Amino acid sequence: MAAYIAKRLLLMLPTLLGVLLLTFVVLQFVPGGPVEQYIAEARAGAGTAVEGGGAFSYRGAQGVDEKRLAEIRKLYGFDKPAPERFVNMLARFARFDLGTSFFQNKDVWQLIREKLPVSITLGMWTFFISYGVSIPLGIAKAVRAGSRFDLVTTILLLAAYAVPGFVLGVALLVIFGGQLQWFPLRGLTSDGWADLSLWGRITDYLWHITLPVAAMVLGSFAVTTMLTKNSFLEEIRKQYVLTARAKGLSERQTLWRHVFRNALIPIVTGFPAAFIGAFFTGALLIETLFSLDGLGLLSYESVIRRDYPVVLGTLYLFTLIGLATRLVSDLCYVWVDPRVKFD
Repeated sequence: MAAYIAKRLLLMLPTLLGVLLLTFVVLQFVPGGPVEQYIAEARAGAGTAVEGGGAFSYRGAQGVDEKRLAEIRKLYGFDKPAPERFVNMLARFARFDLGTSFFQNKDVWQLIREKLPVSITLGMWTFFISYGVSIPLGIAKAVRAGSRFDLVTTILLLAAYAVPGFVLGVALLVIFGGQLQWFPLRGLTSDGWADLSLWGRITDYLWHITLPVAAMVLGSFAVTTMLTKNSFLEEIRKQYVLTARAKGLSERQTLWRHVFRNALIPIVTGFPAAFIGAFFTGALLIETLFSLDGLGLLSYESVIRRDYPVVLGTLYLFTLIGLATRLVSDLCYVWVDPRVKFD
């Protein structure tokens, strides 16, 4: 086991390096970098009229001189060749120094900490509601396989899975936020949230989070539910279940004492990846639609504005977390099923 873990940890390094190198190279060829955006903003804002000599003259359509341009490139670190910048970036990332945002003038770690509560909120509710509904529903479908209940729930799950989350979010906003006005249209809390009582804060928070969570979670029921159902059906048909029934055990005892643990192995081992992924994969369209300032919106704005430290810093962090989570998921196989040997 120790050798396997060491091997996986060593394999993370070239994987992480490859992801960063590929992204860095792509960013070098993307037009409209931070220097170009700074120059464009300077030229756009230079068209202010100045009164003088009884007439108006415009200061600005002259552009940016070479000295100022060199200062801007030095400010953003573009006065150095790309290989040197890449090596310097790797040295900083090795110390977990993610750099400073070009446009927000904040440390990348600070930006992540500011946006993380929103993403944690959405991810936590999405994960627990998704698994809390999907696993019992999958077990019920497996026990009643082929019945009308199984058919109807399958149709409903596939219909929910076929509707994109942002389309469902728009529909929920229009119906429940606009026409019926049952729920707010934006944000996680009301303006006077700090002045409310404890119960008032809880109800206000739940009132705001209902629509975005519903838009995110409804489409995620289908995969986990069908996986649970198929896993239980596969175990129910095995020989040890027939043996347990022949010994006189009831269906409930057979299901919960014998089938349950074996059937949940592929689901339980996916918990770490699903739990972390719910927080960090982000929900860009949902966050934008409901005006939730989370990690998804931060990543999108960073790409649009060519804020390279935020793009590369968050990519490094999320990739590192994803690789570590994948290792934990693999180790969960041994924890759940001792029969699995990595040797």
